Amino acid sequence: MKAIQVHVTGGPENLLEVNLPEPVAGRGQVRVRASTIGVGRPDVLLRKGTYKWMPPLPAIPGAELAGVVDAVGEGVTQWQMGDRVLVSARELPQRGGCYAEAIVVPEDAPYRLPDTVSFDDAVSLPNLQLALALLQIAGPIASTAPHVLITGASGGVAGMLCQVAKLKGLVTIGTSRSRDKAQFALAHGFDHVICTGHETSHERLAHITKGQGLNVVFDHLGGQSLVDGLKSLAPFGTLVSYNIVQGPPTEDTFQVLRQLLEKSLAIRCFSMHTFDADRATRRSLMNEAIALLAQQRVSFSPPQIFKLSEVQKAHALLDQGLVSGKLVMHP
Repeated sequence: MKAIQVHVTGGPENLLEVNLPEPVAGRGQVRVRASTIGVGRPDVLLRKGTYKWMPPLPAIPGAELAGVVDAVGEGVTQWQMGDRVLVSARELPQRGGCYAEAIVVPEDAPYRLPDTVSFDDAVSLPNLQLALALLQIAGPIASTAPHVLITGASGGVAGMLCQVAKLKGLVTIGTSRSRDKAQFALAHGFDHVICTGHETSHERLAHITKGQGLNVVFDHLGGQSLVDGLKSLAPFGTLVSYNIVQGPPTEDTFQVLRQLLEKSLAIRCFSMHTFDADRATRRSLMNEAIALLAQQRVSFSPPQIFKLSEVQKAHALLDQGLVSGKLVMHP
């Protein structure tokens, strides 16, 4: 079968297409034949060798794969040939493994997909799962400050955060560096989007919130974005940091908190890896995500589609920050 491997960490050129033996489902395992493979930032970290949960090299990247069960190992009773499933690497003993035409996984790993959920949509479900987790751990949001700020509004997780926040009656404000990405985010549900390359965030936020500030900021950018987010919070507000794609802030964030002491602010650093040992919560969040999609209470924008052989091109776009929405590959 065809697969993508990383033998030496580095740039997109280090993603190599290889031919591997067809995997065989052993006892208690199923094989899933890929229809759609997701491409995301954890794959970039694995490719660069900076992923905290790095598998040994050579490694196959890939955190999500949707397709059909095409082989059932001895002793498996809950799956049959042809069942439609999602495989998330969050359910596997080792991260990655989905950049392949087929994958063998433990029988308790896949999620069953309703017929109404397409394979292209299914590989975005981990983003929705993460968004549900983020909103849950942010805590109750006061009705006196119903505005939430979501940075990098054109990204996949940000788009999902917007939709689940709106289901809870919150006003969603996004940030984006370019007008094109701002328009993309507005077209996909955000109530307001601040184009940070062309306007002042502080003044626009004050106008939108009528000077009340924000109850919660969800930030995955880090850097100055994180500091600006702290300064935009209302009293008792919380900033949830779930990545730092632009690196850590240059300012001392604790000192910023002390400067804003009269607001009693909080920062929470969150990762889905918190639920690595909490299978029940992790799977409950994903099943909630699948139900929301099946009920059409949320929707995904059409993904950018690549062939498996075009993986280097997909990663180059990620490295250049030229991505709005989800990237997927078809084997």
